Order: sequence, then C-alpha cells, then structure tokens
Amino acid sequence: MSIGERPFYASYPLHAFFDEMYADASFVRPHYYQVYQRFAGMRREELEAKQAAMNRRMLEEGITFTLYNPLQTHPLERTIPFDLIPRIIPKREWTLIEAGLLQRVKALNRFLHDVYHERRIIREGIVPRKLVIANRYFRPEMMRVPVPGGAYITTSGIDLIRHSDGEYYVLEDNLRSPSGFSYLFKSRTLMNEQFPELSFSCRVREVEESLNHFLSMLKSLSPAPKREPVIAPLTPGEYNSAYYEHAFLAQQMGIHLVEGRDLVAKDHKIYIRGMKGLRQVDVLYRRIDDDYLDPLAFQPDSMLGVAGIMNAYRAGNIAIANAPGTGVADDKAMYAYVPEMIRFYLNEEPPLKNVPTYLLSRPEEREYVLGHLPEMVVKETSLSGGYGMLIGPAATEQELAAFAEQIRLDPGRYIAQPTMQLSRAPVLLDGELTPRHIDLRAFVLMGAGEEAHIIPGGLTRVALKEGSLVVNSSQGGGCKDTWVLD
Repeated sequence: MSIGERPFYASYPLHAFFDEMYADASFVRPHYYQVYQRFAGMRREELEAKQAAMNRRMLEEGITFTLYNPLQTHPLERTIPFDLIPRIIPKREWTLIEAGLLQRVKALNRFLHDVYHERRIIREGIVPRKLVIANRYFRPEMMRVPVPGGAYITTSGIDLIRHSDGEYYVLEDNLRSPSGFSYLFKSRTLMNEQFPELSFSCRVREVEESLNHFLSMLKSLSPAPKREPVIAPLTPGEYNSAYYEHAFLAQQMGIHLVEGRDLVAKDHKIYIRGMKGLRQVDVLYRRIDDDYLDPLAFQPDSMLGVAGIMNAYRAGNIAIANAPGTGVADDKAMYAYVPEMIRFYLNEEPPLKNVPTYLLSRPEEREYVLGHLPEMVVKETSLSGGYGMLIGPAATEQELAAFAEQIRLDPGRYIAQPTMQLSRAPVLLDGELTPRHIDLRAFVLMGAGEEAHIIPGGLTRVALKEGSLVVNSSQGGGCKDTWVLD
C-alpha cells in the first residue's frame, strides 16, 4: 500500500467540511499516516476492546463531568466520552497557533490592566466606555489595585476552530476559570497506556511537563519572596461539575485543595486552618466566580468564598489567579474588539482571525441578523458552556421567532456570528469510523512579567451527535487526545 491510499473505511463520508485526517476521498494527510496504518491494521473486535478498556479506566479513576438539565430533578454525573483516534497537528501549524495565542493573551492582559488603570483604549475611542462599565464582569473594586506580577490572566482557554477554508479562527476567549486541563492530561495518559508505541514513533510533544510550568506560573505570582510559597486551589466543593479537575490538579502539583470554609482572614492575610494551626496562603488559584469570592465585597450570601479576601488582596498579601474582574475581557461582545487590542497594545497584526461578529446593540447589525437568523449562531454575551445559544440552521420556526423576540427586547445581551463550518475528524462509534465536528481548546499559562507557556496541543472537543456543532462537555460533547508533532 503506498502512502496516501485510502482503502480503510472507504465508506467514510466526505462533504464540504475540512477533514483533519483525509485530504480528499482518496488520500490520507501525511501527518496522519502512521496513525491511519495502526488503526487500519486492527480488527473491529480489537478496536471495541480498546475503547471498552479506556472507558473502564475513566470510570475507575472517576474522570467525570456533571450534566445539568432543567427537566431533571438531579444532575447526571457521567464519564467524559473519550475517542481513541487522536487529533494530530503538524509542527508548522502549531507554530502559527502558538504565536497567535501568545499574542492574544498578552493583549488581553494589557487590556485588563488598562481598563482598571489609565483607560487609554477607552479615551482613544477604540473600545466603547459603556461596553466596559456596563459589563456584568467589570469590578469597580479592582480600580487602581496592583495585581501581583501584572498577571491578570494566569490561565486561559482559547477556543479555536478550523473552517472549510482550512484556516484556524478564534471562536471564544475563556479567561475567568477555564476548565479542561485534567481531561487533556488524562487523555494523554490513557493513550500512552493503550498505544505506547504509537505516540513514540510519531514523535509527539509531551504534555506532562506542562504541570511543572503550571506550578511555576502560580509560584511566580507570590507577593512574598518565598522559595516555596503556599498555593491553594479554591473549589466550590465536590458537587461542582468540574470537581474532578480541581482535585486532579491539586494532587498532580502537590498543593492544598481547599474550600472557603477551610480558609480564614486575619490581619488582612488569608490562612488555611490545619491540625497544626494557621498557615498563610500566598497564592489562591480560584475555581469560583467573582460573585462568590468574598461576601463582604460581592454577593453577601455566598458560602463558597472567604470573607475579607479582597482586603487581603488589596493589601498585597495574597495573589488570586485569575485576578478578580478578569471576566470583563472574555465577554462575547468584547471578543469583537480583540484584534484592535492587539494592534493598539502590541502594534502587531493578529495571525489568528476572529470569526466575523455582529454586535446586536448596533441597529444596522441587529436588523441584518434578524433578517438572516436561520444562517446565524446567536450567543448571550455573558454565558458560556453552550448555554444561551441559538444555532440558526438547526432551529425550528418557533425557536427562531422566540429568539428574535428576545433579541428585540434586549439586543445588548447578544452577539451573532455566521455559522462556521467546523472541521471534522474521525471518531470510533460502535467499531465504525465516522466523522464528527470538533474544536480545540488551547491553554495558555501566564506568570509574572508575562512569562508564558502554551500546553502543546490542548483539548480537542467533539460534538458526538451527528451533524451537531455543539462540542461542550456540559452539552454532552466528548474529547480526543491532541498530538502536536515535534
């Protein structure tokens, strides 16, 4: 068999979408060929046995995610559907993606410093003042507050898609408390267990060392010059949908996983309660939203945070990652201005494009979208996880009419984008190869002084329902291991 021939699963359908493995109906892309050969040589029974073994491991290790459905009395906890066939990114493509991600997060970080200090970008008319001040994630409490190391954004998950033109586009910036780290690391562990020879022969870049970078970035934020600062991830608790991830990261980095009740404020410092008394916390990696962080500063009935932590933060005695108020930069309306932020703060052109975006607060853009609603994806600006969305091509007439009414009532709550043709990749379902739409959540870690690390590959998310474009785990999506070739 010569390189590129495609007898394997010849019934695999190819349409107008960009397919990550197949260049056309006859040829496999060269960077996929070793993986193609390995899977082509396996019987259906072997494939099903490998998938079953993978599912058992995920269940044994408790690699779960909680699905919430308003029609259910109790949330459903399930393992993340994991697909055996890795998504592969060649080195030259990853080099472009890395440069674009680093540039983007640097610009967003500088934007956050600017809006809480000088506000140059507002004074010069590049970003509307109302878009910042009226943003639900804007925190006046952060005005003029010095942020340890200048790092507002320590962890970010930037969602990328590949369109039918073969180009990568940024779909969304997740800057508050992005999730998916644990699934990325566990995906690689499971693939190495099931196919140890494959990742080695393909010369895949490792991801395990990124945990050390993660810890180093958190340490770099410590306000006190300590060799071993005390770092604690703050979790809402075991009933949170991403609790497995919180526990995994704490265990892998050897740091203290805490809930709000484990912490106490004293003399503008934050301490962990322990058997041996109080121990001061230097860096808090929080996985709760601003609203619940400090009942004295934000939502007064919160039981998840720590009363007095904002006083400790303003006094310079603790670092919080990501910084309070970071969410103002990942609002979906603010996303439309990121290319201008890159030009303004870095004097550079962005190599990664935005998806064309309509701001429905603008009358002419709103009317255009309402006239083309069946072709659009409409998103509520402050929501994430696939909630508050309308996917026009998949909506009924009743759904389109109801959403149009919501837009007219409060247009500033929404943005709209043309339906992008997300690329597809093969997944294994019931022993058969079949295409599904995918995206890529890429993770950027930033420490003091904008020192940064990008985890090679990130997390490929899969829309498991045929024809669906919704890849979010909270909406029933799955994931793949993502290989960057070295």
